[in-house]
Amino acid sequence: MNSIFPERKFGVVVVGVGRAGSVRMRDLRNPHPSSAFLNLIGFVSRRELGSIDGVQQISLEDALSSQEVEVAYICSESSSHEDYIRQFLNAGKHVLVEYPMTLSLAAAQELWELAEQKGKVLHEEHVELLMEEFAFLKKEVVGKDLLKGSLLFTAGPLEEERFGFPAFSGISRLTWLVSLFGELSLVSATLEERKEDQYMKMTVCLETEKKSPLSWIEEKGPGLKRNRYLSFHFKSGSLENVPNVGVNKNIFLKDQNIFVQKLLGQFSEKELAAEKKRILHCLGLAEEIQKYCCSRK
Repeated sequence: MNSIFPERKFGVVVVGVGRAGSVRMRDLRNPHPSSAFLNLIGFVSRRELGSIDGVQQISLEDALSSQEVEVAYICSESSSHEDYIRQFLNAGKHVLVEYPMTLSLAAAQELWELAEQKGKVLHEEHVELLMEEFAFLKKEVVGKDLLKGSLLFTAGPLEEERFGFPAFSGISRLTWLVSLFGELSLVSATLEERKEDQYMKMTVCLETEKKSPLSWIEEKGPGLKRNRYLSFHFKSGSLENVPNVGVNKNIFLKDQNIFVQKLLGQFSEKELAAEKKRILHCLGLAEEIQKYCCSRK
């Protein structure tokens, strides 16, 4: 990215100013190489906020109809992503959306077709693939034969109505497993819930194309700290948890760099197709897990 004098800037609106949206606005306003290609025009929020750090709130209607706005960052609750993506693509805007882009596979496929039809970039953020821990794991598993593995993620309660079924709200963990071990298939899944205690535990049994078992568990409830526990056993030894590999710096900014490269046409068709295939595979698995758990209720 030669950013000293970009030829042009893309006007950006940020939709939803929670945790991710606030980080996105901060990155857009700071002098980073990719930010030089972007011009933050305003933000959209259901709350009446007026302005944040000098950035004006604008209505959804204005964001959709403004010629100035060419890009939308969708940082709202997951349940609203599909609708926002559709509206902005139909209005001829490029879209960056925080994961999961949708809460069903069919919706994702339809939106991807819409983006291709409109000739616009549709980018689903995956900051978990830009983390130091993931870079470490990727190096560790290369060329090794997996015998079995497990990944447990714990965190505080999360509202399913807003963030989707646990297989969707936790799709970044599934994305890790698929990115490390290739496409996976579902063997079985269970969901244990105690709504009155805000507790839930989803246990998923997956297998690799070589039939090695992988278990993925999401456990959420009051008092549970945000943590990842993993264990991978290979023919040549095992890996239990990731050592402290340093702080994750600017992962949202790294994601923005990737998005800007897409806007500038710097990704090959092959790379884009592989990424889309992985995203749709993970969304498809998440949906299958949801159906499996719901059929057992």
